[in-house]
Amino acid sequence: MSTGNPAVEALGVAVAARVPVLLWGAPGTGKTSAIRAMAAVMGLPCETVIASIREPSDFAGLPIVVGDEVRFAPPAWARRLAEAGHGLLFLDELSTAPPAVQAALLRVVLERAVGDLTLPAAVAVVAAANPPEQAADGWDLSAPLANRLCHLAWQTDPRAVADGLAGGWSAPVVPALPDGWQAEELLARGLVAAFLHVRPGLACAPPSDAAAAGRGWPSPRTWEMAARLMAAAGACGASHEARSALIRGAVGDGAGVEFLAWLTEMDLPDPEQVLADPASFRLPDRGDRAYAALAAVAAAVAADPTPERWTAGWRVLGLAADAAPDVAAVAARVLARCRPAGLKDMPPEIHLFIPVLRDAGLLPT
Repeated sequence: MSTGNPAVEALGVAVAARVPVLLWGAPGTGKTSAIRAMAAVMGLPCETVIASIREPSDFAGLPIVVGDEVRFAPPAWARRLAEAGHGLLFLDELSTAPPAVQAALLRVVLERAVGDLTLPAAVAVVAAANPPEQAADGWDLSAPLANRLCHLAWQTDPRAVADGLAGGWSAPVVPALPDGWQAEELLARGLVAAFLHVRPGLACAPPSDAAAAGRGWPSPRTWEMAARLMAAAGACGASHEARSALIRGAVGDGAGVEFLAWLTEMDLPDPEQVLADPASFRLPDRGDRAYAALAAVAAAVAADPTPERWTAGWRVLGLAADAAPDVAAVAARVLARCRPAGLKDMPPEIHLFIPVLRDAGLLPT
């Protein structure tokens, strides 16, 4: 799935995965038009909320007294989305929202909570903003709000402008993710975990200056977001450029580029081939590659935990137990949590990890 514009393609993947996304671009470059056109093509109701002219109560809810308690009534736009059961919430001019409004938006963006109303999971959250120096009375985004969004740079392609003026503007394409695509997220999480074992300093690294903190930066939340976006991009066949834009948009350019470079040099064995022939598995010598390889095998089993695959996974861990006991123990906890229902015979390799599983409260009976 490639549109020729990585930012447009990445936007479609983020919306399909229901990850909140923010488009940064100069005024007049078609951000608002593209988002509204995308909602129209998808047949989704679109509620546009301009953050700069709203009050905190428009997002946190208007307090009203009902009997002996205070409730926070949601605004009309939130009720319409809740009644529709799906849709697109478009937060326009986000960089002109004052700090009090940004604070009220925190639960809206992350939890889809508006007052006492929770928006359906099928509601996508998309925002647009101009860089503060190009916005009318612009503000830097607060670090907590920025850390809840995937940041994409919206750039104007002169040829696309010419084609659009001549023949009409095309809407961004939102890919249809295949059933069960979330299983790939387990593998992506394993790869992120392996990388952070090598670069623990990037697990949480808030920038020190306000401008950088208002964009993407690494934290446990954004690494989880990056894993979900990486899985969605892989499931729909997105281009390498779009996948790169999504990962860097979640955790920032520095951490994102380093993670992508690490992925390129991994050259990991295919976990499905390993499960088909566990005896052929050879544990990589390098610690991070060993961790990533075993995490990939455990994630593949967890995505489809048949008795045969589960038993094969334990055989792989048994081969790795002597050379890398700590790494194998992490994967053992993953396998223990996805034990197939009704399985009676335990693989003999499980006995190598009894102390670890007992301490984690995962010892099979």
